[in-house]
Amino acid sequence: MALEAVLRDHWWSAVAAVARRTGDLEVAEDAVQEACAAAVAQWPRDGLPSSPRAWLIATAWHKAVDAMRRDAVRADREAAAAWWLTGGPEPAELVAVAPGDATGLDGDDELALIFGCCHPALDPAVRVALTLRSVCGLSTGEVAAAFVVDERAMAQRLVRAKRKIRQAGIPLTVPGHGELAGRLDAVLRVVYLVFTEGHRASAGPQLIRADLCEEAIRLARGLAALLPGEPEVTGLLALLLLTDARRPGRTSADGLPVLLSDQDRMTWDQAKIAEGDALLTSALRAGRPGPYQLQAAIAACHSTASSAETTDWPQIAALYGELVRYEPTAVVVANQAVAIAIAGRPRRGLEMLDELTASGRLDRWPQLHIARAELLLKAGRAAEAVTAYRAALAAGPPAAERAFIEGRMAAVAHQARGAVGG
Repeated sequence: MALEAVLRDHWWSAVAAVARRTGDLEVAEDAVQEACAAAVAQWPRDGLPSSPRAWLIATAWHKAVDAMRRDAVRADREAAAAWWLTGGPEPAELVAVAPGDATGLDGDDELALIFGCCHPALDPAVRVALTLRSVCGLSTGEVAAAFVVDERAMAQRLVRAKRKIRQAGIPLTVPGHGELAGRLDAVLRVVYLVFTEGHRASAGPQLIRADLCEEAIRLARGLAALLPGEPEVTGLLALLLLTDARRPGRTSADGLPVLLSDQDRMTWDQAKIAEGDALLTSALRAGRPGPYQLQAAIAACHSTASSAETTDWPQIAALYGELVRYEPTAVVVANQAVAIAIAGRPRRGLEMLDELTASGRLDRWPQLHIARAELLLKAGRAAEAVTAYRAALAAGPPAAERAFIEGRMAAVAHQARGAVGG
């Protein structure tokens, strides 16, 4: 398990490094997969290398070169690879000395690859998904879950996108400042969804994937350094910090989710909250509001409140009302409905959730049914709440969330029995 964790930690950086040099995501992914297989065979016998990341990149680079040599239609790339092997730096040195590093990002291969995956020539619908798969190492199933689509359909989209990159010769590098604006929205969305997948993992035994949360924050910091005057970039970093600050209180000792109202706020990371709040203030001063600044403001309402009771729910509901103007999605409307209900209009909030449930637009999103169940419980409609919990289970939540839902259902049943017995 420890070896698997090490490989997973370095997967995306190795793919990004090799892809940046070969210009081919398929070759890079295959090469890193082969390098990981070699690591599984060698590391238990020879011991962990001093730099697993450098070892993986060097090994994957050699395997990529071999693959390109075997492919006669890539003669020009074979020549370039031969130059690197004979006249350029040794593969291990490529970790620190990358070709084309005049990007102002000190060789940040992951951020460079994100910009490449968000090239305007690619279908906008697949840019984020491709980055989540190729940069962050999420499985196709995890990416499909993040987009609430069928896994087979997502796999087809990813294959087509990687072929497009190869056939069109799309550069996997950070563009010049003149081209940044056209790709920024997609890049911000990528970093946000990387964090979202870490904040609530769509698969696996754990609710939270700390590695993805931290990677998203690192990438957001890189973007903020690249574009210090862009308020939406600052707003995104603020959002991630304010949200991640609550991570220590979001799970119980046995790894199950803890509702926001029940979390121990003493466990929250106050340094992250302070930094995020300061960044949000700085972003808002620019006078150019956007969806990430609005979400950061919502996160600040939660993270800076001293208790659940003092949370400014009317303000949160108003902020979601503004956010709907930028992102009129069913997920945002669902969150707005919950805020409206808690802010003092429970009937209206439930009506909105009922409409979303009836539409079927979020059938595969367990959080909709969980939120509806919690509001139904507060309204004294326990039988309907159990039905909503069952719908959440039918949506296929990951293990930790499933256990939480089953626990809530058991608690409701116990209370019902107690009421009858009393």
